[in-house]
This record gives sequence, C-alpha cells and structure tokens, in this order.
Amino acid sequence: MTSTLLSAIADAAKTFAGRLLVPTDPDYEVTRRVHNGLIDKRPAVIARCLGVADIVAAVTLARKLNLTVAVRGGGHNVAGRATVDDGMMIDLADMRGVHVDPKARTARVQGGATWGDFNRETQLHGLASTGGVVSTTGVGGLTLGGGLGYTMSKYGLALDNLLAVELVTAEGKVLRAAHDEHADLFWALRGGGGNFGVAASFEFRLHPVGPMITGGVVAHPFAKAREALRFYRDLTQSLPDEMCVFGGFIHAPDGSGAKLVGMAVSHCGTLEAGAAATRVLKEYGPPVVDQLGPMQYAAVNTMLDDAYPKGALNYWKSGFLTQLSDAAIDAMVNAFAKCPAPMGQMLLEHFHGAATRVAPTATAFPHRSDGYNLLVASEWIDPTHNAACIGWARETYAVMAPFMAPGRYVNYLADDDAGDPTGGAYGPNLQRLQAVKARYDPTNFFRINQNIKPLA
Repeated sequence: MTSTLLSAIADAAKTFAGRLLVPTDPDYEVTRRVHNGLIDKRPAVIARCLGVADIVAAVTLARKLNLTVAVRGGGHNVAGRATVDDGMMIDLADMRGVHVDPKARTARVQGGATWGDFNRETQLHGLASTGGVVSTTGVGGLTLGGGLGYTMSKYGLALDNLLAVELVTAEGKVLRAAHDEHADLFWALRGGGGNFGVAASFEFRLHPVGPMITGGVVAHPFAKAREALRFYRDLTQSLPDEMCVFGGFIHAPDGSGAKLVGMAVSHCGTLEAGAAATRVLKEYGPPVVDQLGPMQYAAVNTMLDDAYPKGALNYWKSGFLTQLSDAAIDAMVNAFAKCPAPMGQMLLEHFHGAATRVAPTATAFPHRSDGYNLLVASEWIDPTHNAACIGWARETYAVMAPFMAPGRYVNYLADDDAGDPTGGAYGPNLQRLQAVKARYDPTNFFRINQNIKPLA
C-alpha cells in the first residue's frame, strides 16, 4: 500500500465515526471475511460505517483514490460480491438498528441488519414482513435482489413490502427512493441489486404474523425420493396463500451423510388452520423426521441456520424450472445420488400466491409465475474437496438445464456464469434498468455486483 493511500486514509479517519481498516490493523483479517469461505479477497481498505455520513465519506474517499467499491450488508452473497481485491469494502455490519412503528405497521431498518435482527424487533409486536429463510442473511442484499421467504405467498417478496430506501449514490448524494420520490430509482431498487448505490436504510410494510405459527421440517428416506417429490409436486398445486413449502434433497444433520428428501413448511394463518393444512404432510409416508407443529415465527426463520454456517465453502447454481415433470424429478434424484458433499443440497423454492400476482414489469424483479426455483447448493468444509464439489454442482446444473426456463434469480448467480447472466435475471426489464443505471450511476462506479451496464 502506497504512502499516498495511507496518508489519505489517515486524513479521512479523523472525521470518520466508524473505522477505516487497512491490512496491518489487528481486526482486518477477521473483518474481511464474508459468509462463503470459498471467497478469499483482500480489500485495500475496509470502511466500517456507523451512519449515513460515514457511507458518504467512504464513497467520496473511494472516488478520490480511484478504488473499486464493494458493499457488504450481511455478507451472504454466495458469489462474493460483498468484497473486492485491492479496492474498498464499504461495510455496514455495525449499522443494524431496527425501529418498529406498531401503529403504522412499518419498520425502518439499517443497511447492515440481518433478518434475525429484523424478526426479533418486529415479533415483539406480532408483526413481520417476508424475509430470509436463514436468519443471518442480510436484509439489504436479499431485498434488493428479490427476497424469497416463507410468507411470500401471503404477503409477496421482501421487495414487494418495501416502502422506501435511503440511498447514497455514486456522487455521494443521499436520496430517498419511494413511490412518490425518485420513482424510477425505487422501481429499479426492487430487484436490481446493488447497482444504484449504497442502501443505508429500508422502510418496510409489516403484517400481523405470529408470534406462534405452524412450521417445521418433515423428511423421508432417499430411497423414496421419486415418490416423495411427486407428492410434493401434487401438494404444491393447491396450497393456500398462508402456506409455503420448500422441498428437495438434503443430508441428515446428524453427520451420518445419509441422504433425505426434506420439506420445510410454514403456515402463517391461525394454528387451527395450520394444523388442518399440514396434516397431509404428517400423514404421508409417514416421514422419518417430523418436526412439524406450532412454533414461534422467529424460530421458523432460524430452522435452516445450522445448515449454512459461516466459513463453510459454498458453490451454487440455480434456475427456474418450467415444470416439475417426472423426467425432471428423475434427473434430480440421479444427480443428488452422486453428491459428494455431506452438506450439499438440491432445493425447490415454490412460487405461488401473492408473489405471483404482481406484473413482471411492476418491479425490476420479473419472475412472477407459479413454479419452482431450483437451487443446486454444493457446500463443504475441506478445501481439498473443492474440485469434486464444484464439479458436482456444475454437472448437475448441466443435467437440469433442459428442464429450465430462461429466468435466473439474481441473488443465486455464481461468479463464473458464462456470458452476461443479467438477461436471464431481468428479462423484459433489463433495458429500463440500464436507463436508470445511466441516470444514477453513469460511470458504473457500483459494478461489484451482478452488473447492469449503463445504457449508452
């Protein structure tokens, strides 16, 4: 690191409320790590912000020093877009405040908050908004890219519940984007990821949910995989809006390596309605694992946490299925039988209800059809297994490609996808997004993301 760079950082630190970390600082090694242990990048400086003024100062400093910027909220992005080699990481991890207005049923959330932070505060009032199914996921990244969650069939995606975003632009300006302020930017932020600036805070609409709902996991032996997935397919054709069921293949959490067919369930209606609606899941099989019943809503959103520990090595591929046909099910079963990773999964995230009743062009997120998003999630611990585990995910994705629609979920895109994957991520909305990008970030300052290039 040059003396000029160090001098500029030292000068900026005099008025910086948070911390500006460089590689020689004691906390740098821990702070630079993101959730996916496969990502190993070394920023020249980490701007650990405490407020909006710090974000503005960090953007200004990065422009002055010509540093490439990455933004970290929760740090869960599997492709490692929250960090950068030799540039600046703008780190919002210390900005985790959540303020709930129970009368208005709204919440204002800082950009570094996790869904665990969010649910802890909102559930004090029996309120919720669609959020991540892993509680350590950041509110910001998940929402800006879409926001799949257990209540999306009742209340829409996380981005469908956004009321406003406070954004720091590439010029260091602070804007409020909402339906009645910078409406074009607000449209783009709902699905366009981190392309338009640093989201300092979010305002969400809340809904009455919990504190007790019906939820949990059921699982069946892998030997019954085909029959269980056909049952899942039939079940998901007629679910009530209150009920969400994600299915697929998992490994037993006891470390045995046993392969299972699992279904993660949430019903956000009354406990009586939940018991009636989930009875078929408890009776089918019967399951070898049955943890389905009344539980706290906040607990439902933590029940998969242990499957995604920080530091585990992850490589994901995903795409939307045109339908869950018998042939697609057979291909999934055959592929998972070869999974070398004892933590590996193949998951089906089912879309129905409110999330599908929004026009594809109403927000930047265009994927509004009933169906399934298939996630091939290869996860492991030992780096000597990298080649085998990455290879399995790629091979499985290739096997499943004939069953997939063109659409891709931007939050799951890998960093090595061939060509430009934004066409699949944004479909009919890409050109409009490029126009908004050209207006708010014409030099593509924010490009460490699934990048939308400014319209020329």
